[in-house]
Amino acid sequence: MSRKRITQETFDAAVRENMEEFEMGPAEALKDAVEQFESQGVDLSCIVKAVPEDSCGDKQEKPSSVTGFGVHPYWKRLGEIIRHQAVHRAVFTWVCTAIPGCSKGAYAVILSFCVDSVETQDAALAGLLALAALSDGQPDLLDAEGQQFLLNIFKKYQDCPVVLCAAICTVRHCCLKHEQNRQDLIKGGILALLIKVITQHSECAELVKEASIALRVMTFDDDVRVTFGHAHEHAKMIVLEHNGLKVLIDAAKAHLNNTSVLSEVCATLSRLAVRNEFCQDICDLGGLKLIMTLLADNYESQELVRQVLSAIRAIAGNDDVKDAVVHAGGVQLIVIAMNRHMSNAAVSDKDVHAFLYLLCVNLTTAKLSWKMVELWLLCKL
Repeated sequence: MSRKRITQETFDAAVRENMEEFEMGPAEALKDAVEQFESQGVDLSCIVKAVPEDSCGDKQEKPSSVTGFGVHPYWKRLGEIIRHQAVHRAVFTWVCTAIPGCSKGAYAVILSFCVDSVETQDAALAGLLALAALSDGQPDLLDAEGQQFLLNIFKKYQDCPVVLCAAICTVRHCCLKHEQNRQDLIKGGILALLIKVITQHSECAELVKEASIALRVMTFDDDVRVTFGHAHEHAKMIVLEHNGLKVLIDAAKAHLNNTSVLSEVCATLSRLAVRNEFCQDICDLGGLKLIMTLLADNYESQELVRQVLSAIRAIAGNDDVKDAVVHAGGVQLIVIAMNRHMSNAAVSDKDVHAFLYLLCVNLTTAKLSWKMVELWLLCKL
């Protein structure tokens, strides 16, 4: 069951109330607010746990606050440190999450560095890597300026795979569990930019993989702070406005020996099969044939098998596709894969069994239906 979540404004208001109404000190007010929300089962993973700037009083006397982060002599050199990549990503991430108020202050410094260094490729890459590290698990940090910077990077460095990869990673981190960031970036044209990356750099496995994941994140409905997300609408936009199904299927065909890329593409196709006609389109574009081939040639790979089964289950929501799965020998391949990975719950689970059952009861040909029942019983036994 998903935990409750709150906005940054609600958290900041609670800290201010502790300081103004109950006369707590900044550190005590912050600690009390965190404890109170956590005791109520609220997920604070995306909340900047710091005393609000307008509650800090004399900013020069509070070096541990957000503003103090900005004026500390060590943090003034953050841009120089990033430029020379003198801090390992893991260490940088730890520093930005361990020090009270550090994340918010670090974001302002890093974004300023990124904007100022956008003309230099090495500096832009270093800044993006730092921004990706900081935004991992903290999507609320991204603001309108940061969104525009990311969109500009895609356009300015469209021929540079390494910079694009860092930009896509940052986008993905900023859109996980954050519906507003997703909607804002999509309004800014991020879907077209991601599709362009896949088509223009189809030979680059890492870029195809990262872009596929980012497209999939755009179809998530994982922000519990939002009553109604746009996951379904975003999936339709990828398919109808950006020809996403064909782009992904063609990209997968270019990396038939890379199970990591194929797994991500299959997972994304599963998220896009949200309408009956989309399921048929995947089949007509050669997606079903590709999926069957992947299952036959890579049944030893647990991760790829799991994603392939997920894709088959998604597109088999269309009854015509169910028949096509059977004619392509899909049931036999599914049973073989399940028997091979019987110990892996993600591959041999009740959902796959239920999928096989649905195939049995929805077939239009009685002869095939009885054959399916026989295989179904064999699998169950």
